Amino acid sequence: MDPVRNPYAPGAGTPPPELAGRADIIVSGKTALQRTAAGKPTQSQILVGLRGVGKTVLLNKLNDDAETLNYKTAFIEAREGASLPELLAPSLRSILYTLSMVENAREKARRGLMGLKGFLNGLRVTISEVEFGISIDSEAGLADSGNIEADLPVLIATIGEAAKAAGRPVALFVDEMQYLASSEFSALIMSIHRINQKQLPFMLIGAGLPQIRALAGNSKSYSERLFRFPEIGALGTEEAIQAIEKPAIAEGVTFDRRAIEKILHITERYPYFLQQWAYESWNVADGNAISLADVEKASGPAIDELDQSFFKVRFDRCTPAERKYMRALAELGRGKHRSGDIAEKLGVKVTSVAPTRNSLIRKGMIYSPSHGDTAFTVPLFDEYMKRALPDFPIAADDE
Repeated sequence: MDPVRNPYAPGAGTPPPELAGRADIIVSGKTALQRTAAGKPTQSQILVGLRGVGKTVLLNKLNDDAETLNYKTAFIEAREGASLPELLAPSLRSILYTLSMVENAREKARRGLMGLKGFLNGLRVTISEVEFGISIDSEAGLADSGNIEADLPVLIATIGEAAKAAGRPVALFVDEMQYLASSEFSALIMSIHRINQKQLPFMLIGAGLPQIRALAGNSKSYSERLFRFPEIGALGTEEAIQAIEKPAIAEGVTFDRRAIEKILHITERYPYFLQQWAYESWNVADGNAISLADVEKASGPAIDELDQSFFKVRFDRCTPAERKYMRALAELGRGKHRSGDIAEKLGVKVTSVAPTRNSLIRKGMIYSPSHGDTAFTVPLFDEYMKRALPDFPIAADDE
């Protein structure tokens, strides 16, 4: 069929044509935004789920909802090698300049800019994009101690005061939160705690891999009371069918029931993979009905594309020792497995591979669903590891 008319949208963070099965999350997030804007107490939210379930898509949708509610928003993506202050500063500067345009908030926003200047100076953060714009002097003693856990809550509260004076709430969206350093995560939690205590119109909505719950709990014991942690998983069967069928029907195309069943089986109903298989099935089909044969023909291109664009970019970030560990985990099959069983597959003691396991957790490749267990954060990654490294045990020249 005509690839130009193809309605499906595989890609990182790309909104699908049919956002099926996420209505409860969207309604809950929008309600929280409305309550915060109205000065009502509410919990900030951190979306939790594996790769490919649509967390970033949902963050973007809630960001759009916040803007329609007159929020001033900031959207950042945490990543390895970048500090939270470095990522936050340009957005916070922009928010404060916007708030300073409101007469009632001018002085409080100006104080916020002074606090931001002191915050960066205290932490010795050098950012060219910020240096150009904060020409005012810092205020001695305002968020400038050099301790992020002490300074960020003060800075965020100062921004919250300006937002309240301006009548313009603020929402901070943080994706990939598992990459934050423990002190940074703790500082964010303390900031929201301070905001809640002062009843200021500032909200945090984040997203991260499943280990984010443990990171939050380890940072501050009261984090469970400050945040909701909605679980984002694979779609239900009916929701997955809607995600496949509705976009096609809008283009005058139908899917054979057996074709849909095949896609659901292969993809395990994960949104990213549903989009990839539907996209490739459309491209190989000849008529206005997509058959089981079309889906089977599309599986080769779909797997090749996923291997190159979704799996390999993560595989390439790993060391030979980390790849060997993941290959052993894949050899054990789907789901979670005991750390001792993985070590046994490798023929070593658990303690000797603990640093490798910890490194893979920090990179967001695996997580611990429960104490002593290990699982991939990327759905279907076990099958990819078997394709990437078909022989096990791994020969030295394959590492």
